[in-house]
Amino acid sequence: MILSMSGKKIMIETTTALAEACKELAKSDFITIDTEFLRETTFWPQLCLVQMASSTLEVLVDPLAKDLDLTPLFELMADASVIKVFHAARQDIEIIHHLGGLIPHPIFDTQVAAMVCGFGDSISYDQLVQRIKNVQIDKSSRFTDWSRRPLTEKQLDYALADVTHLRDVYLALQAQLEREGRSSWLKEEMDILESVETYDMHPDDAWLRLKSRLRKPTELAILKFIAAWREREARSRNVPRSRVLKDDAIFEIAQQQPKDTEALSRLRTIPKGWERSSSGAAIIETVNAALALPKADMPHPPRQSHSPEGNGAAVELLKVLLKLTADKHGVAAKVIANSEDLDRIASEGEEAVVPALSGWRRDLFGEPALKLIRGEVALRFAGKKVEALELPQQI
Repeated sequence: MILSMSGKKIMIETTTALAEACKELAKSDFITIDTEFLRETTFWPQLCLVQMASSTLEVLVDPLAKDLDLTPLFELMADASVIKVFHAARQDIEIIHHLGGLIPHPIFDTQVAAMVCGFGDSISYDQLVQRIKNVQIDKSSRFTDWSRRPLTEKQLDYALADVTHLRDVYLALQAQLEREGRSSWLKEEMDILESVETYDMHPDDAWLRLKSRLRKPTELAILKFIAAWREREARSRNVPRSRVLKDDAIFEIAQQQPKDTEALSRLRTIPKGWERSSSGAAIIETVNAALALPKADMPHPPRQSHSPEGNGAAVELLKVLLKLTADKHGVAAKVIANSEDLDRIASEGEEAVVPALSGWRRDLFGEPALKLIRGEVALRFAGKKVEALELPQQI
């Protein structure tokens, strides 16, 4: 642990000190990492603290220090000889990717590993520490404003606990994965987390994240164009999307299709006077651009998330099979398949392009699921339990 002469914990605030710490950490086979950040008032998360630990060193890094260049940290993140261990890694990786332009590699996410090892769906860090180490983490500092300085000793202790206990959690999960022959399962999941495509959403795809019931081609074209405009504005201004334009306003614009200032001013979700702002002018221009699209180029409705009529019973059977599979193999159901996977398997069968029909998931659940919808597997009660029974093939 990096300590001052008085024995109090201190944070690294200079590039030289960071480079020395990263050089020492790079000697380890693995390091544990966590970040603290704020993003309530910004689009991009504001990195406020970085915690790292190896078997011999525990480090707190102050990204807000004026004299600190994070380049040594990013070089460590890119060091392929050191496994980077996170818990619920996605947001941490997103921050590192945004600031450093890279994806840490290789990585090990203990939350995902815990699901593969049967610890339940998306288990929290403190629950995982409790179950593996029988240690109760003090959570009284979890609502800290990490941008404030100085941080108290109690807050620093809380921050370090996020990486110190993580070492033992990692070793326990790694051993269980190897013991049960599931290391390759986790590798497939980490490949997704290490993919740039996981973090780089193109603004033109922003509309797909909106939960809308719009179905007309012109409405969808406006929805797509306005959502893309909002995404670019939020990124360039570094403000939350809702600060630029709320979802309800996007939906109303797509439905009402205002082509001029007067029409925009009549919308319920548009603040008074906003139509005369530069944003209002941009909205009108964007609406007209969307309406000018050739009909053949207008987007189609995204696939319905609910089951088409007639597939409901098949989906319910697949849910039962999924639970049976998860319980039998000690794997969290959520990491095997989600509701969309089940819906698409029920409606599309072998043609469904879903994670549940590839890799280890296919062997574990995908093949039995396909057999179930083909009538080659039946579910039956055996005493008080339900079991899957493979039926003899008819010649």
